[in-house]
Amino acid sequence: MMMTPRRRQSTTMPRTPTIRLSPHVRPEGQQENEPHKTKAKPTPDDTLRLVPLGGLEEIGRNMTFLEYRDEILVVDMGLQFPEEETPGIDYIIPNVSYLEPRKENVKGVVLTHGHYDHIGAIPYLIGRIGNPPIYTAKLTKAIIEKRQEEFMNAPKLHAVSVAAGDTVKAGKYFELEFFNIEHTIPDSIGVIIKTPVGNIVHFGDFRIDYTEDGRPLNLEEIERIGKMGVHTFLCDSTNAEEPGHTMSERTVEKNLEELFKTADGRIIVTTFSSMLTRIGEMIKIAERIGRKVAVNGRSMKDNVQISQNLGYMKIKKGTLIATEEISKYKDDKILIITTGAQGEATAGLMKIVNGEHKHIRIKPSDTMIFSSSVVPGNERSVQNLKDNLSRQGAKIYTSSLIDIHASGHAPSDDLTLATRLLKPRYFMPVHGHYYMRAVNGENAIRGGVERENVRLLSNGQVGLLTKDSFVVGDETVPAHYVMVDGLGVGNIGEVVLRDRLVLAQEGMMVIIVTMDRKNGRLLKNPDIISRGFVYLRDIDSQKLLDEVRQKIKSIVSRIPRHQPIDPDYLKAVFRDQIGQLVYSKTFRRPMVLPVVIEI
Repeated sequence: MMMTPRRRQSTTMPRTPTIRLSPHVRPEGQQENEPHKTKAKPTPDDTLRLVPLGGLEEIGRNMTFLEYRDEILVVDMGLQFPEEETPGIDYIIPNVSYLEPRKENVKGVVLTHGHYDHIGAIPYLIGRIGNPPIYTAKLTKAIIEKRQEEFMNAPKLHAVSVAAGDTVKAGKYFELEFFNIEHTIPDSIGVIIKTPVGNIVHFGDFRIDYTEDGRPLNLEEIERIGKMGVHTFLCDSTNAEEPGHTMSERTVEKNLEELFKTADGRIIVTTFSSMLTRIGEMIKIAERIGRKVAVNGRSMKDNVQISQNLGYMKIKKGTLIATEEISKYKDDKILIITTGAQGEATAGLMKIVNGEHKHIRIKPSDTMIFSSSVVPGNERSVQNLKDNLSRQGAKIYTSSLIDIHASGHAPSDDLTLATRLLKPRYFMPVHGHYYMRAVNGENAIRGGVERENVRLLSNGQVGLLTKDSFVVGDETVPAHYVMVDGLGVGNIGEVVLRDRLVLAQEGMMVIIVTMDRKNGRLLKNPDIISRGFVYLRDIDSQKLLDEVRQKIKSIVSRIPRHQPIDPDYLKAVFRDQIGQLVYSKTFRRPMVLPVVIEI
């Protein structure tokens, strides 16, 4: 049942600081990669189950659920972008096989903000868990509803708009109170989940904002929540090992304006399409200095349009122009804001750099600004992008040269500050790899949490909470990767991924054997096809292929003539013995694919 939000006077919450390295903190009896058990154990009536399904061993795929008796509440439903170990995969999403048979118990989903690592899995999963009501701020609501339109078979969402100060009753056991947090996208919210065992506080992604002279803003909201009593604090760990405090967004805006004013030609800024707060500020700067703004990239255009419709961006008439109109204006009157800061192959900036964009080409007079950080794993693609821009003569500025990017994730000192103000009894680091979360545990200890009250769970582990305890149970629920590959969801498993990795790393060899069905003799010389293994026209490769053909003939010659051919058995023999031969000659293990044709 969807409830109408009950209003409390709106307040705003701070952004968060950075964290230093420290030793791992692991609760007694916890196993990092414990096998998943699919059968739920009986839980006492006075115990709340807290289970992360993603986000605790990676950056992305954030999803956690709370279960009390026969009711379940879900927080976030994000996706993870593919890794080196997942070639050909579009996205990785949480595993909801525990929730599917209990979908009647799911009373609601809370979305903390509109980044895809927190909302991206909704079209794939919301129907599988019963399409429950979604509680989120109006910008996030608009973004998920817009994206849902792209999925023809996905159900229509039951989204309820909430704001800071609202309270919502989700079922009998969960009451939700929302509050503002500071992040890089408007309408980021945190939630106090009031349960029978106490208040569970989840900030989502957050930072503490500062004035230019270093004064933290809006700490009163964190203090207010702390005075309510906090059982467990689920805390963002992305920047847990970064020292110091968050850079003021005012500093970033000031430096961007200085760069804009000194640029002689066109200005091209690349950032994330969801950095709407900064995009809005860049448009304001352009208006002050008399530049027209062209937004490049479908996702960024959609987000800017949604922000305008909701009143988050107030843009003067005539400021925004289409990319095809850029040539109508002098270069020193143009600002282009584009997607592609991570060097994505299909993003707007890469099309410009590669000369594939219909209306924009790089000029030597262009000023190129990267107002973003490099996501781990994208270092090479970003470096190649900068190299190509530099070859074409653009003048490049990055955050390593000047402060033109402030992270949306609190560093260690701010995380410690937030914990000190909240005064939680238990601290559970989320959103990050194990090391990041272990460091965040140390931040919490500096913030006043007892060391024995820091809880480091892994995806799928079950936290058992009572009014006076937080125990990591022995039970786990399925939380392994679910792959999205084209139209397939969950049908790409470990075997397929392993084969893709072998093909990428070692190549393949196809051997085609044509045999007489009656007597088992070879009817022609075996054909061999190699892809990504050896170049067949090379002389040394020809010697290897001759040895492979001789080995095939030797195997076939040993088949008793009086018994029928078993193609499956023969393929297995070819795969095993040819594989051993190739390894002995090359110390490589290509995928061997035998094909047996009987005539």
